[in-house]
Amino acid sequence: MNIESLNAQLLENQELTPDTDADQYLSFEMAGEEYGIDILTVQEIRGWEQTTSIPNSPDYIKGVMNLRGTIVPVLDLRSKFGLPSVAYTPVTVVIILTIEQDNTNKTIGIVVDAVSDVYAIDNIQLKVPPSLEQNKNRQYIKGLAQVDESTLILLNLNQVL
Repeated sequence: MNIESLNAQLLENQELTPDTDADQYLSFEMAGEEYGIDILTVQEIRGWEQTTSIPNSPDYIKGVMNLRGTIVPVLDLRSKFGLPSVAYTPVTVVIILTIEQDNTNKTIGIVVDAVSDVYAIDNIQLKVPPSLEQNKNRQYIKGLAQVDESTLILLNLNQVL
């Protein structure tokens, strides 16, 4: 799926009023795993482009980009999650998100390996992630859902960002 068709699908999905309790999630890949984020937080999907570095920022902050006059911080989720870094490729994308934190809307970009699809997931499909003592990233996970033959890891963006 190319970026233009995914952006069109995002707009279409955000305009639809669901008749069920299913929420829609944009899925993306990192390190061979599939993750999902609430589609209502996704503003757009862009191909990777160089960012302007910010001195003394954490390693996972790639820098900032100018998005039609708005300065948007961009972070690399691989680095944030402690995954090994990889070279960016033509399928590497930046997902531009708008989330509410501290009663204000914040726009931020996340770099991921590739975007996969959009899934409708019913709340009853959500499974609680297993409690593992050594999993320091567990607070980032909203839940797990079985999609086709794989497990989709749904992220809690307010915790991640």
